Amino acid sequence: MSDTHATTALLVMDMQAEIVGRYVQTNDFFTPINTAIAAARAASIPVIYVAVAFRPGYPEISPRNKTFSGAKQRAASSSVAMLTPQIHPAISPQPTDILITKRRVSAFSGSDLEVVLRAQGISHLVLCGIATSGVVLSTLREAADKDYQLTVLADCCMDNDEEVQRVLLSKVFPRQAEVIQASDWAANLKAEELQ
Repeated sequence: MSDTHATTALLVMDMQAEIVGRYVQTNDFFTPINTAIAAARAASIPVIYVAVAFRPGYPEISPRNKTFSGAKQRAASSSVAMLTPQIHPAISPQPTDILITKRRVSAFSGSDLEVVLRAQGISHLVLCGIATSGVVLSTLREAADKDYQLTVLADCCMDNDEEVQRVLLSKVFPRQAEVIQASDWAANLKAEELQ
């Protein structure tokens, strides 16, 4: 592993089957994500899955939290619960991957992500996830404030609003991160390994 790779981690965020089902209409979405995951593993870069989950009864969710109070109500009225993160089977974690459970939108909020990153000596985060305007945006902003180097894999992010997706990836994210396609990132990793 190169010195550059030794401080890098790939964050695969909010890719639970229930969330994917609300956003993804085609299995083509998983192709670039699998490309990124395979490239990370080949370069010995940690793959960290970040998933949102809550305790039974959802004690972490305030009625004042507009985002999650709706999820709590939906879960109470259906059989779908956000208690145990079930990553979509198309991108299942391997035993060597790390699973982080968060309680809010950002991957850092209500999780031990920062402890894991610090323990691993990680200073460069490569982000992908659902939704671009949710976990990706919130995590990118918080990570930038914490002085992480950032890369966003554009084709590994999804949002229900195409215009929001376009603006974030082309205008907002480039101010704080390199925005690149998964295949280009994978090719760059391979090229660096050959040097």
